[in-house]
Amino acid sequence: MAGAAASLRRHGAAVFGVALLVGAVYVVQKEFRHLSVADIRAAMAALPVSALWIAAGLTVVAYLVLTIYDKLGAIYAGRRVSWPRTMVASFCGYALAHNLGFAAVSGAAVRYRLYSAWGLTPLEIAKVVGFTSLTFGLGGLALGGLVLLVEPEVVPWFGEHLPHWALRLLVVPFWGAVLGYVVLSLFVRRVRVFKYDIDLPGPRMALAQTALATVDVAVTAAIFYALLPAAEGLTFLRFVGIYLAAYAAGILAHVPGGLGVFDGAIMLGLQPYMPAAEVVGALLVFRLYYYIVPLFIAGGLFAGFEVGQRRGVLARVTALGRGTEALEVPAIASLVALAGALLLFMGALPVRGTDAEAWLGRAAALASHFAASVVGSLLLVMAYGLLRRLSIAWWGSLLLLLNAAVVVWARGESWWLWGAVLLTAALLAALRGAFYRDARLTREPLSDQALVPLAAVAVCGISLALVAYSGGPFSDESWWEVVLSREAPWSLRFTVGLTGVLLLVGVVRLLRPARLGVVGWDDGARRRLRALGALAPVQADGAVFGQEQRAGFAFLKRDRIWLALGDPAGDRQDAISAIWRFRDACERAGVDPAFWRVGPDLLRVYEDIGLTAVPLAAPGEEAKHFLACRAERDLQALRQLLPPALQRELPPGRKAAVEAT
Repeated sequence: MAGAAASLRRHGAAVFGVALLVGAVYVVQKEFRHLSVADIRAAMAALPVSALWIAAGLTVVAYLVLTIYDKLGAIYAGRRVSWPRTMVASFCGYALAHNLGFAAVSGAAVRYRLYSAWGLTPLEIAKVVGFTSLTFGLGGLALGGLVLLVEPEVVPWFGEHLPHWALRLLVVPFWGAVLGYVVLSLFVRRVRVFKYDIDLPGPRMALAQTALATVDVAVTAAIFYALLPAAEGLTFLRFVGIYLAAYAAGILAHVPGGLGVFDGAIMLGLQPYMPAAEVVGALLVFRLYYYIVPLFIAGGLFAGFEVGQRRGVLARVTALGRGTEALEVPAIASLVALAGALLLFMGALPVRGTDAEAWLGRAAALASHFAASVVGSLLLVMAYGLLRRLSIAWWGSLLLLLNAAVVVWARGESWWLWGAVLLTAALLAALRGAFYRDARLTREPLSDQALVPLAAVAVCGISLALVAYSGGPFSDESWWEVVLSREAPWSLRFTVGLTGVLLLVGVVRLLRPARLGVVGWDDGARRRLRALGALAPVQADGAVFGQEQRAGFAFLKRDRIWLALGDPAGDRQDAISAIWRFRDACERAGVDPAFWRVGPDLLRVYEDIGLTAVPLAAPGEEAKHFLACRAERDLQALRQLLPPALQRELPPGRKAAVEAT
């Protein structure tokens, strides 16, 4: 029973996210079945200029509201930060986090980089990050409760399949959490929620948080609502309910920007009110305004900040600092996932004749439609491997992107579509050095565990290619449309479905990193670490060694944190594999990794696994050692490892002033 609970805790979120993504793909292909690119272009062209300007203005207002999040967070932490600096930190943090995903690179890492340069201590920055994260949740709960109370039927899928009284009952925990937070702020200064300690602000600050977050969610939903055509029965409050449900689904799926999941939920919720083409047109413009344009602006601002922190002309031209390096891989992985989503959506559009049909023949033109769905599915899997810095994922993504460009061209789509795919391939090719991990397929001997999925991938790929190029009546459909088609024979539906699933599962198995190197603590492990020159204390909970067994370190197990004792000692390349093995072991155990007293040489790798380097030096002193941890979550628990100058609480006078705000 305990093992089942541990397995659920470890894999439950991932399984739920995959289920949401599969459901979103089903909704999208169903809605796209009768669409064409021309329909979407026409819907976008029909958007009034006034609606575009209103949406652009609301986008500016939305990010200004987010700036107030950070401003109140700084006051709560007891520090005064100027408005210009607050705006830069807030905008960069939220714009990057919205697009790259909270799991891949959170806005917390960006804030730590900026606020630490402006003199805030790690604990003060942790308070700002915690405050901003909690504030958004309060707004979602407050507005979500209102929607469930007044318009419960608008919640996608649940509104049709669950009784309204059951949905209205959810108002109690939603509003109860908000009210409880405000009431607790009157009497309590610190609470423990899910093993995390939260310092509560004063009641005025708690009320300000709730009001601000409610305004933020309402303004963001208004951006999308302004782009939609007038529809009978679709009030703003109803749309807020649809938007909140879609946004929550995107977050729960752990997909960067909620890609696919948010879109599918929005299309499902708006299905009774307007045609799919109008929804997709508004959706694309919304993503352009709220996600893509801010991403490029924030990336430029953050890169400019890093350049400004450097000394010397050469460094200003050739280096952008540790902060931007940590964003490279999540950014390119998001672009690869976006290309995969483009191919998936394209595979759901019917073929209505292409220019390439006259050159390549009808069979090849129809096959490009089927191939789009296969290549798109594989690119989504490859993005997962890229986030883990696997070299095999780099090669696979590069080949699939080139294949995708050919597929898009063969379908006769606009030049900028296949040009964007080629540009993504060029950017990925330029980042070869960022993918340094070996998968089991390339590192370990070819065993049955690797041979079986390798053979399955080869057979499934050939099988799907035969279906695509057969020229039959189903060659112009995506592979999952064949599975769902009632006109296709059961034998074909079963074969294509099983083949597609086996292909994706096989690729995932091939992308698994090399085996974990965690061993128990005994005299043998202690002797091996001493031979490498690593710290080998009398008491420890385990040791981790690299894939070549030429680097390693000891670690301690603490409540929800495993703490490594220093950098891995030994061969540098093997030290990198040891760090990643420790990260994978912590993920499997459902805990956070942390490294104590590490040097500056491997900070890039610690940032790659999602950790923030906190200097173990008083303000103004040069840091020679760092504490690498998930600072936004674990710094409070690890504060005793910081120098006394960084452990301080707020001075009594300042604390009273903050609570009175």
